[in-house]
Amino acid sequence: MQNNRDKKNNITTDGENFDEKVLYINRVAKVVKGGRRFSFSAIVVVGNQAGKVGVGLGKANEVPEAIKKASKNAKKNTVDVPLTGEARTVPHEVIGKFGAGRVMIKPAGEGTGVIASATVRGILEAAGVQNVRTKILRSRNPHNVVKATLTGLLEMRSFEDIAKTRGKEVAEIL
Repeated sequence: MQNNRDKKNNITTDGENFDEKVLYINRVAKVVKGGRRFSFSAIVVVGNQAGKVGVGLGKANEVPEAIKKASKNAKKNTVDVPLTGEARTVPHEVIGKFGAGRVMIKPAGEGTGVIASATVRGILEAAGVQNVRTKILRSRNPHNVVKATLTGLLEMRSFEDIAKTRGKEVAEIL
């Protein structure tokens, strides 16, 4: 049940304007004595299109309540993503890993766009990445793909960080 994928909302918190997008909604059933009890889980991504992104999971008996919980959780767990140059791409290739999920993220030149699955695309666009190539290598479970993508983005290091660690100038590295 993957409806509401293209739903976007604007949220303002702490002076920052975050876009909210529902990545995945799942109906789950718990079998009890009187029959089945249904509830919903939602994965939501929030981002400011300038290098900040967060993903959250929410569970509730109603879809809007699950989305609200997921959005609140996502805003609480925002991380910074290094973006490079005019192409607004990632600085280097990385493979994010979580559970059985593997996501390869590669930089791309100007005009390439975001080549990714719907789940990975939502995260990268919320972060502000405009040119990137990605590939899901193993598990396509949305939960593992989302967490593997975030792990990969957290492993990214900007050219400035690398130069500072090596005690060199950015121009020397490039």
